[in-house]
Amino acid sequence: MKTRFAELAELNRSALLDDVITFWERNSVDHEYGGFLTCLDREGRVYDTDKFMWLQWRQVWLFSMLYNRLEKRPEWLRIAQNGAQWLLQHGMDSEGAWYFALDRAGRPLVQPYNIFSDCFASMGLSQYSIASGDRSAADAAVRTFRNILARKENPKGKYSKAYPGTRPMRMFALPMILSNLVLELESLLDNQEVESTLTTCVDEVMNVFYDSHRHLIFEHVAPDGSHPDCFDGRLINPGHGIESMWFLMDIGRRRNDRVLIEKAVDVTLEAIDFGWDDEFDGLFYFMDSEGKPPQQLEWDQKLWWVHMEALVALAKGYLLTGRKECWEWYERVHEYTWSHFPDPQNGEWFGYLNRRGEVLLNAKGGKFKGCFHVPRGLYQLYGTFEELAG
Repeated sequence: MKTRFAELAELNRSALLDDVITFWERNSVDHEYGGFLTCLDREGRVYDTDKFMWLQWRQVWLFSMLYNRLEKRPEWLRIAQNGAQWLLQHGMDSEGAWYFALDRAGRPLVQPYNIFSDCFASMGLSQYSIASGDRSAADAAVRTFRNILARKENPKGKYSKAYPGTRPMRMFALPMILSNLVLELESLLDNQEVESTLTTCVDEVMNVFYDSHRHLIFEHVAPDGSHPDCFDGRLINPGHGIESMWFLMDIGRRRNDRVLIEKAVDVTLEAIDFGWDDEFDGLFYFMDSEGKPPQQLEWDQKLWWVHMEALVALAKGYLLTGRKECWEWYERVHEYTWSHFPDPQNGEWFGYLNRRGEVLLNAKGGKFKGCFHVPRGLYQLYGTFEELAG
């Protein structure tokens, strides 16, 4: 097995450094205006110049993280700086909230309705402040984090389309991302704030959104934790549930909490078993908890990030527990992922396959896919298999 682990470590290291990162270095950096061009076709040519805040800050985070944790390459810091300084100049409204989208020159296109712009801004600023030593970036990261906590109960605020009071719902994505974000900001926050936020996130993920009777993580719940019989109330996103579980494994390892680790592995395996397409293989994008037609027309697509997050969760689960189910599923998901998503001709990965596993969109980046899930996953897998091999 150690030989297999070493092979997988090298596969992920090589894919990260010799393929994926070079694709984004070569094609996405906007040397004229600043920031990044993420709408890239199969060959890396730009087909749209709008800049989406969550992808911009994710790329700042990615290059800062690699500089901090893998290798201090000056070009990685320069790329992160190119994004961070431009975003700090153009990205916020007068109240300190981050716009959703800008045009290429930095003029606002979409109001700051989406709290995840703020989440990834805080995440990117934190790693960039460590890489650059820029104290103002660290201060902006903490201010943004506090704004997120203040908006937590009403994330969209005045931009919400929902009529107040008729069907109030809580959203899984926020405690999920906070469970990772607070660890990213750990060096900038006091220990009590870190621990209390982690405790709250773990409780919400495992005791509010995870239904222990149905063995599913729901995307939305009513304020009392129940599941309204409607599209949103029945919605399952297997990828979200799986991604959140490796965040919780990291928390469990940090706290030496074996119970949490084992539970996170249980939920990972349940989510993959529920979300797996027995006819064509791969993991579905969206599902209905009752097997009814999902609202999302793209429900049966096979997406890059869902499969990458599954690989990370399964590899970490095997490292931390040694459970054979993790390894059996890892090999199965690995075979599907590596035979369908990478593009050996032009580099990087395709993002969107149809249910049969055929490439549906051959773009390498857009409004939702950027320089994040693939390189982050490759980095995580490289480290996990290095540890297993050692």
